[in-house]
Amino acid sequence: MDSFSTLIRTASHEQHVEAETSTFMSDLLGGRLGVDAYARYTEQLWFVYEALEAGAQGLASDPAAGPFIRPELFRLAALERDLAHLRGPGWRSTLTALPATRAYADRVTECARDWPSGYIAHHYTRYLGDLSGGQIIRDRAEKTWGFARKGDGVRFYVFEQIPNPAAFKRGYRELLDAVPVDDLEKQRIVTECKRAFALNTAVFRALGEEFPLSA
Repeated sequence: MDSFSTLIRTASHEQHVEAETSTFMSDLLGGRLGVDAYARYTEQLWFVYEALEAGAQGLASDPAAGPFIRPELFRLAALERDLAHLRGPGWRSTLTALPATRAYADRVTECARDWPSGYIAHHYTRYLGDLSGGQIIRDRAEKTWGFARKGDGVRFYVFEQIPNPAAFKRGYRELLDAVPVDDLEKQRIVTECKRAFALNTAVFRALGEEFPLSA
């Protein structure tokens, strides 16, 4: 019998690949889009993490979601520094969510409020993804747009309070394996993981429409 963390990873693998290989992400990482597209993507992340981290406050004592609420993961402050660097000090006044981003953030908020186990699915797909694949994005962004290494513009991808990401991810998977819910609820969490990836992919698709590469 596979562990729950393995089950989650394999169940969402297909969608994970789809999200990573979206046209927008490929164009962005391939250096074919300007820094404006990167800034717009960073703005969309702000809405998702605002929902994740606002929701976290009320879940700290929840038996299922509580153990996952780890302040060293929080990204909102780093995102805000990046946005101030990318958009200037008035970044909040021009901040807008794409409809796909709004749908994604709303679902995160809904889970945080009504279904803590579902919140875990969103927590996992975002934070574990940032710790892993996010490092590739940081490296490319530094090279493409000349950001200081691990500095303003890419702070979102720098987990200063997690000196050993591999060990942290191992511990995180152990938390997943120990989630105090029955098999049916675990299945529902896996389904929500797939939904999280689909919501994320929809944001990439919308960004791709906003930043089409001229043929």
